[in-house]
Amino acid sequence: MHGRICPQCCGEQREVTLDCPSDCPYLLQSRQQSREHGTGHSHGERQDRGIPFTDIEIPAVEIPEQFLYEREELILGLSFALAKSARADRALMDRDLIAAVSSLAKSYETLVNSSLIYETPTANVAHHMITREIETMVREFRAAEEQHIGHTRLRDSEILKALVFLLRLGLGRTSGRPKSRAFIDFLLAQFPEKQSALTGVEDAGSRIVIP
Repeated sequence: MHGRICPQCCGEQREVTLDCPSDCPYLLQSRQQSREHGTGHSHGERQDRGIPFTDIEIPAVEIPEQFLYEREELILGLSFALAKSARADRALMDRDLIAAVSSLAKSYETLVNSSLIYETPTANVAHHMITREIETMVREFRAAEEQHIGHTRLRDSEILKALVFLLRLGLGRTSGRPKSRAFIDFLLAQFPEKQSALTGVEDAGSRIVIP
């Protein structure tokens, strides 16, 4: 705004008409209070309140906790791809990442259940860029497995589980407001600039946060 704003306008227009800077203390306080009170984290609650993402369908996939530890590198790799996309395009919002992950998860759900390769058509350039970044990471992950153990163990069903996990994480982190970047800021905090997701996993320790 480059000027003063009243508390009411700040509360009502924050991340709606205002593209709030990520380090705004009022924005950070709002996010902290939301997490502490558990508000805005339920997909069902968002639907009831008329907040965006009502069109997001989360595949009914069971994700055992053991999977999160066995495939931590995969989840970190996909998370890094999302962070890389967001860092490359400042105009991206949470809803862009969530929509792209949702679309890709649906494609993998079809692939796993019917062995058919189906890509949801989209004219959204940003969503296409995010999807391409994720698919690139999957190829690099499989290539890394091939190099280290002589073959790739990564199954499409595991990619689906990882995508669903990230989708749930994203819906749990975002405020649901049109200009929300809470999920993006969370991802960027996990991956400092110029850090690779496929190296240093053991040294970095677990970064997975269960939604």
